[in-house]
Amino acid sequence: MTTTHDPVTTTATGMRLSLRGVRLGYSGRTVLERIDLDIAAGEILVLVGKSGCGKSSLLRALAGLRAPEGGAILAEGSPVTGPSADRALIFQDDALLPWRTARGNIELALKLRGVPRAERRARALRWLEEVGLAPYAEYLPRDLSGGMRQRVQLARGLAGAPRALLMDEPFGALDTQTRATMQRLLVDTWQAHPTTVVFVTHDLDEALRLGDRIAVLGRDESCTGVLRAVVEIPDPRTPADRPALRAEILEYL
Repeated sequence: MTTTHDPVTTTATGMRLSLRGVRLGYSGRTVLERIDLDIAAGEILVLVGKSGCGKSSLLRALAGLRAPEGGAILAEGSPVTGPSADRALIFQDDALLPWRTARGNIELALKLRGVPRAERRARALRWLEEVGLAPYAEYLPRDLSGGMRQRVQLARGLAGAPRALLMDEPFGALDTQTRATMQRLLVDTWQAHPTTVVFVTHDLDEALRLGDRIAVLGRDESCTGVLRAVVEIPDPRTPADRPALRAEILEYL
């Protein structure tokens, strides 16, 4: 579906990401190996798996923060050799600068993207409006709730117009109600500003709510992380599909 948006807040189109025989490791230990995966432009791909199977390591490699020991990671067909403004990383810890207001944190992302100073304030305020925080523009992070800080982080991540948003359990520390609100906000914002989303979670219900596809990571006999399966989520999705999909994912886990 094609929609016209205000150029102040429109995000760039999604980025195609590919992993070809990727092996990741550190301190002489292999964390992940034989990872072959294509991530379509504009989809939400969710990574699930038990603790220690390499989900966060894979996300950091996609961000360009960890170089593979083998294989290749490609963004639109070109090797990923380091961080890029086109690939934004969002952590569970909101990582906001404590001395900057909500608006100031978003303006910094715009500054790094090269947006002229005269435009930054207006754009930052528009993003805060989109995530429902316009009245809190001048609040410092310490004066915001956990859910509000995550909203600011989401706005900051998208304000830089990334083509891929890489999210490492961003809602894991939130209470159930706030988490559900953030899930809805993420989907609504993603629909308005198409980008590729790679989302890490331990929560299968969250994965089934958000994902177009779910990549299941597990461990082989040597305790090295491997890709077990990629599960397609029906479109449109219905609650009736969820038990069977959950059971399928649990079997792979």
